Amino acid sequence: MDIEKFREHCLSLGEVTEKTPFGKFAARYDSLLVFYVHDHMFCIIDINDFKYVDVRSTAEEIDEIKQKYSSVSNPINKALRYWLQIDLGGDIPDETIMGLVDRAYEIIKSKYEPKAGKRQK
Repeated sequence: MDIEKFREHCLSLGEVTEKTPFGKFAARYDSLLVFYVHDHMFCIIDINDFKYVDVRSTAEEIDEIKQKYSSVSNPINKALRYWLQIDLGGDIPDETIMGLVDRAYEIIKSKYEPKAGKRQK
């Protein structure tokens, strides 16, 4: 999978921003690129070591996806409770990975979509 095409895909989803917010915690996290919708994370990649992608999921979907693919696991960061880490060199096809990214985007977008009549910050 090509990192630039991956990045372009994430940014094409609509209302997506990207940041590298974790460098303030430690220099080794400078290369973590995070994609946001409505100021909430839905996808994380390491731009210096593009071997994995972390995506938001749901409690119901996590076990099902992990049972289907051996290259899907829990992220190293335990704070990412409803997230999946996908090994890009594993048994999950690129199209499925992009589908999981799209699903992560939809989960976050629908959860934090501004309600009618309320203004977004």
